[in-house]
Amino acid sequence: MELRQLEYFVAVAHERSFTLAARRLHVVQSAVSAAIAALERDLRVTLFERSAQRVVLTEAGTAFLPEALAVMDAVQGARDVVDELGSGMRGSVRVGLLPGLGLIDLPAAAGEFRRRYPNVELQLRVDAEGSAGVIVALRNGDIDVGFLGIAAGSVPRELTAWELLRVPQVLAVPVGHRLARRRSVTLADLADEAFVDFPPGFGTRTMIDQTFEAAGIGRHVVVEALGIENGVEFVRHGVGLGILPGYAVADQKAIRVVAITGESFQWSLYMATLKKRKPTAALRALLGLVSTHLRHPSGTEPGADVHQQN
Repeated sequence: MELRQLEYFVAVAHERSFTLAARRLHVVQSAVSAAIAALERDLRVTLFERSAQRVVLTEAGTAFLPEALAVMDAVQGARDVVDELGSGMRGSVRVGLLPGLGLIDLPAAAGEFRRRYPNVELQLRVDAEGSAGVIVALRNGDIDVGFLGIAAGSVPRELTAWELLRVPQVLAVPVGHRLARRRSVTLADLADEAFVDFPPGFGTRTMIDQTFEAAGIGRHVVVEALGIENGVEFVRHGVGLGILPGYAVADQKAIRVVAITGESFQWSLYMATLKKRKPTAALRALLGLVSTHLRHPSGTEPGADVHQQN
C-alpha cells in the first residue's frame, strides 16, 4: 500500500468521480484508476461501486475511508513539524457551516486566518441540511471540521467537539396573537398553532420535535426558514409562532416572549471533527481564531470550555 494510492482513494471518495478526482490531483484519469485497482487488489476488497452514472463507496470503502484520512492527517502532521521550522504552515482546512450562523464573525476570522497563514487553503461551505448534513460530511471526510447547533451533550460518539456557546431558546409570539398577553403557556396550549421552524436535520428542529413527540402533542410547521434572522421575520409578520434564540428576538417590538411551563429549550454551538482524525496544525490554528471571534449577544452563555472534548 502506497501513500499515493491513499491520496487517490480519498480524492475519488470526495469527488464521487474518477474524472473529477484526476482533475483535482492534476493527473490523468488512467493513473487514478490504476492506483485504485492496485489498492483494491492489495486489500482484497472492492472500494467503489462504479457505473456510468455514479461512483459510490462500498461498505468496505466506507469503513476504510476514516482510516485512510487518519493516515493522511498523520503525514500532514509530520509536514507541519517541518513547515513550522521552515517556510511556515501549509495544507488546507475545509469547514462545514450552518445557514445563518451569526454567532461568530466568520468573515473576520477567515480574513485574519488568511493573513496569518497565506499558504493554507481555507474552504468554507454552508450545508443546507444543517447539523445533520455537517455530521454526514464529517463522517464522509468531505470536510475537516464543522459547526453543529445541537442539544448540549448530544454530540455523536465518533466526533470530538469543542463547545463554543450555549444558546437558550424562547417561545416567540407575534404581538397580535391570542397568546401574546399570556405570561406562560403549556405545550398542550400550542397543539393547534402554526409554527415557524428550520428544516428537518437542523439540531434545534430535532430537539423541539422530540420534546413535542414525547409529550404526545403534534406540531404544525408552516414555514421552514433558512437561518435565524429569516425565522424571526416570519414570526414578526404573524405567519406563526417560533421557538427561537432569545437574543434574536430580544429587541423585536412586534414579538412577545412567552414562557413554556416546565420546559427549557437550549442548544449548544460546537466545532467538531472525527475522533479518528488528528487535528492538523492549520486546524488547531483555526480553532483558536474562532474562539476569539465569538459574538456573545445577551442571553447566550460561553461554552463550558472551548477546548473541552466530548
